[in-house]
Amino acid sequence: MRGRVARKALALGGAGVLVLGIAGCQQQSTPEEEAAQTSLKIVEQFPIDENGAQIKPPDTAAAADPAGDGKAVCDPTKIAMMGALTGPDAALGINIVNGAQLAVDKHNAANPGCQVTLEKFDTEGDPNKANGVAPRIVDSPEIIGLIGPAFSGETDSTGGLFSQAGLTATTASATRVDLSTKGWRTFFRGLGNDGSQGKAVANYLKNTLGNKKVCVVDDQSAYGIGLATVVRETLGPVADPGCNISVKKEDKDLSAAVTQIKGVSPDSIFYSGYYSQAAPFVQQLRDGGVTATFVSADGTKDPEFVKQGGDAAKDAILSCPCSPAPPAFAKEYTDKFKQEPGTYSTEGYDLATIQLKAIDSGVKDRPGMLEFVKNYNAPGVARNYQWDPTGELTNTLIWVYKVQ
Repeated sequence: MRGRVARKALALGGAGVLVLGIAGCQQQSTPEEEAAQTSLKIVEQFPIDENGAQIKPPDTAAAADPAGDGKAVCDPTKIAMMGALTGPDAALGINIVNGAQLAVDKHNAANPGCQVTLEKFDTEGDPNKANGVAPRIVDSPEIIGLIGPAFSGETDSTGGLFSQAGLTATTASATRVDLSTKGWRTFFRGLGNDGSQGKAVANYLKNTLGNKKVCVVDDQSAYGIGLATVVRETLGPVADPGCNISVKKEDKDLSAAVTQIKGVSPDSIFYSGYYSQAAPFVQQLRDGGVTATFVSADGTKDPEFVKQGGDAAKDAILSCPCSPAPPAFAKEYTDKFKQEPGTYSTEGYDLATIQLKAIDSGVKDRPGMLEFVKNYNAPGVARNYQWDPTGELTNTLIWVYKVQ
């Protein structure tokens, strides 16, 4: 009782039916069914440029090592991570904090004379809750650097406070374009923004895959609208106005959108939002007879999308400014957390490593951390990190992934 029965339960009801339908089916699944359900994985394909053309992956063999030379000396110091650690989109925040924790643990094991603590602050990805969390971080003077906030909405609502406090905020995942235009002096984005991602994936659909008709659906979140806007603008007339759709982020019954999309018969559907809604959406599309390619971006690129979407997720294409984990990093991460690295795990690791390098160099306070990060230029396991005066990377990269 796995595939179509569960998906029909999703299409018929609201959130209560969603929970009961999935839970009941999981309890009654046979081992063979469970194995089939988890056999799909998100597999990296290749990076693409702004025109959607395949390019060569970067060489990260010389990535900075958080262990350093083992000779660092410092007073006990704290850095923090802020993002969704519980709630429907928690997997993304957990990926980041695990990557950061791996870096901190490697550093501390190699440097007995310099012990750094990673403080974790849960926002559930909610801007309103982030507004209550941010002052706690700012009012803790022992915290001299931040990895986060994780989502665009919470970054928008708290970035001004961190800037006023002089606290360096390196986000591993907030991709809304205008975050770097606010005049914040402590904002640093550790990956490409939705401008670069939206152009690349839209041109990949249009130029490389040859799509003539694409439905674009957004979830009305700060992230979803921002990314969808770039995708629609880049696609131009290929973005069919007959299925230019906005849904509420919390909706799980998407039957109206499915009906509208089916009437247009597109080559693909681009969904701009998070995996918690993408999974039931792709299930309902398939149950509704829509066979068009399902395409989404970094908010969907998480193993939870595959787990929750089941066989309906097969062949989905996902773009991401996040980079895949190199083999050595993937082994360390998997050995420690008993699960493979996820979306933004490499970025969480790299951004923590940069702040640890600052501490090892003698940085003891927030002004020193800010100056160090502003002038940083070195490779990590994901990419090279160097920022322009607005906090954007000087060189970004978009990857294509596929569920297979």
